Amino acid sequence: MTDTMTRPEGRTLVLNPADNIAVALSNLEVGVATREGVTIKRRVPKGHKFATRQIAAGEAVVKFGQIIGFAKEAIPEGDWVHEHNCGMGGADGTLTHDYAFAEGAVPPEMVPEGQRATFEGYRRANGKVGTRNYIGILTSVNCSATVAKYMAEAVNRSGILNDYPEIDGIIPFVHGTGCAMDLDGEGYHILKRTQWGYASNPNLGAALLVGLGCEVFQIGRMKELYGIVESDTFQTMTIQEIGGTRKMIEWGVERIKEMLPIAARARRETVSAAELTLALQCGGSDGYSGITANPALGYAADLLVRNGGTAILSETPEIYGAEHLLTRRAVSREVGEKLIERIRWWEDYTSRNRGEMNNNPSPGNKLGGLTTILEKSLGAAAKGGTTPLTAVYEYAEPVTEKGFVFMDTPGFDPVSATGQVAGGANVLTFTTGRGSAYGCKPVPSIKLATNSDMYARMEGDMDINCGDIVEGVSIEDKGREIFDLILKVASGERTKSEELGYGDNEFVPWQVGATM
Repeated sequence: MTDTMTRPEGRTLVLNPADNIAVALSNLEVGVATREGVTIKRRVPKGHKFATRQIAAGEAVVKFGQIIGFAKEAIPEGDWVHEHNCGMGGADGTLTHDYAFAEGAVPPEMVPEGQRATFEGYRRANGKVGTRNYIGILTSVNCSATVAKYMAEAVNRSGILNDYPEIDGIIPFVHGTGCAMDLDGEGYHILKRTQWGYASNPNLGAALLVGLGCEVFQIGRMKELYGIVESDTFQTMTIQEIGGTRKMIEWGVERIKEMLPIAARARRETVSAAELTLALQCGGSDGYSGITANPALGYAADLLVRNGGTAILSETPEIYGAEHLLTRRAVSREVGEKLIERIRWWEDYTSRNRGEMNNNPSPGNKLGGLTTILEKSLGAAAKGGTTPLTAVYEYAEPVTEKGFVFMDTPGFDPVSATGQVAGGANVLTFTTGRGSAYGCKPVPSIKLATNSDMYARMEGDMDINCGDIVEGVSIEDKGREIFDLILKVASGERTKSEELGYGDNEFVPWQVGATM
């Protein structure tokens, strides 16, 4: 997109020569003459679109050089283009793509190992590298959520953490499931992967796993399945086994006190950026997301991949309609077909639940200028940069391939990010146009504002303003700024969401299947 973007000279922006719409960079009133030679016929809000020529009923509406929908009626030149006159399907109500599996995969030019960027991280005994050093309290079931919270509160109130500056905190990872589920169902396997993924995430220096005892999600079964042996940095217990709530809390507090000096031995050391696994997220998107922050983050993701690292794109419902751009970049037909398999699963999943993929964008997305899921997806996919797609993972699967990968997750940010962290992400970037308030313990979340107005209103939440891209800053320069901040945050610099204390309530495993 950066090759074809026309630099703004006024209050409008054409993104690709093939487009039949332009984006308003400020509110455009009726009668305004734009630099495209168009006179505005209906008020166009900032971030929204207008037709640069007559668009016939049923004709494709094109943005980014790609189809974002079809005209529901004839759209005059200069008219506001939005959901009132633009919808998902063509004349027959469908949209098809040529997936061209692996035809566009071009190996990236890698930075030689000795010249790669570095950061200061915590190298773990298993070779993984963390960017933070927390102690986590995981819960096998909602019934043990309260004791987990009380354990963390008791340790925090005691003041003992003041003696261990290398420990970032104690986090209770509580959730609302773990029982009344099929023992061999999809939901159970997702929860199992999520729990062990968090317990083994390199940003945790130690962890407890606590349960009730009679739940479907049995701790002993998980330990047997993964070959887990308890140690001085991983302990488990249930309320029923130990003899009640008070004894359970006392047990947990004592175990944490024993773990603190062990986890605090960790020291940061200089390591290659190849040890970074970056979660790519966007939430509260607007009409600027696909123009500013997302492509800039994509450039930063390319830099990370070229330095040997890994970038995880997710949110399957939010690449719907743009999946053909990713299948072209797949390293093999098999990788591309696995992505399409997940797309088909989602079509079936939404249909079974009496929904549709175009239920997304949300009302806030639409208010910000996004009309269809196709438009939103084309902007969201830009976060993934341009390097080949090396692997596709199911939710919370361990990410083992380097480079640009995809993980199947919902679009809801806390659920999506939970899967990425379970997969091994140790740093996260989050683009937002409406102003999402979000943090992600144990992984630091870097917030990228898509527009300058929102950044000015919410500067206390935002780490970088990408809105200045429409004012002349290049996507490449902004991408380098993002990459530099990723390295600083990975080395210990705190993000705005960390300073605000976000992250204790954002552990939200994906719940799939019947609650029985």
